Amino acid sequence: SLMMFGPSDADSPNTEQSMRWRIKRHTNDELRQRFVDMTVPQAAALGVTLPDPALKWNEQRGAHDFGQPDWDEFKRVVGGDGPCNAERIAHRRAAQENGAWVREAALAHAAKKDARHLRFAPFSAPNQPDLGRSKVQSGDR
Repeated sequence: SLMMFGPSDADSPNTEQSMRWRIKRHTNDELRQRFVDMTVPQAAALGVTLPDPALKWNEQRGAHDFGQPDWDEFKRVVGGDGPCNAERIAHRRAAQENGAWVREAALAHAAKKDARHLRFAPFSAPNQPDLGRSKVQSGDR
C-alpha cells in the first residue's frame, strides 16, 4: 500500500515540476510518511500488527521509520507485469466483446433516427419560407 503514493522523490521525474506548478502540495515521500504516521497508531489501537520489521518510532524525527517498498516490483506492476494484470486485460477484452451488441444496437438506433430526421426535415425545419401554401391557407387575406 505504500507504493500507491508513487516512486520515491529521488526517482519521480515529475515531482519537482508538479510542486513548482502547485499541482501537488506534498511530495510522494511526504504523503507516504504522513500515511504511516497516521496509520500506525490506528493499527495499534485495533491490535493489528503491521508486516514491516523496520517499522519503529524515531524520537529525533518525531515520525515513524519504516522499510522501503520493493521498487523493482513497483516498476514491474506499473509496466504491466502485475499479479492481476493478465486477469484485468482478459476481463477488459471480454467486456469489449460482450458489449459489442450494445454498441451495434446504439449505432443502428442512431442511424435510424438520423434517417427519420432527414426524411421529415423539410416539414419541421424552422424559419423556412412557406412556398407551398396560398395566402388563403395561411390566414393572410
